Amino acid sequence: MKISLPALFLFLCSSFLMNAQNHIEVEITNFKSNKGVAYIGLYDSENSFLNTAFKGEKLTIKNNKVVYTFKDIPAGNYAISAFHDEDENGELSTNFLGIPKESYGASNNAPSRFGPPKWKDARFRVTAGETVYQKIEL
Repeated sequence: MKISLPALFLFLCSSFLMNAQNHIEVEITNFKSNKGVAYIGLYDSENSFLNTAFKGEKLTIKNNKVVYTFKDIPAGNYAISAFHDEDENGELSTNFLGIPKESYGASNNAPSRFGPPKWKDARFRVTAGETVYQKIEL
């Protein structure tokens, strides 16, 4: 079987792209203090957004910020949420009306108008061989 040089080149390029590592680097800033921990969640669908994270981490806050990289992420659409768990109870504390008492944010700095941020505002795309950078300001 004879393989042409252009066909071999295309095969090698496509193999590289399929195996390329995708990363999402997240920087979260404007923590009120270093007290407590930060929770960060990566979501891979609108249905799971703010409910069940695809990947999640509990992180130490240093100098009022956190930097974290999600590694080896498949190409696709994603959104990120984060919050400052100052009292370290493992959840976003709210008042009696359900309004958060702790700082929170989402990718693209998606606004929270009359409720939590929306998937469509927080969503971003990851493509093969890419490192995506997201900065979230609490």
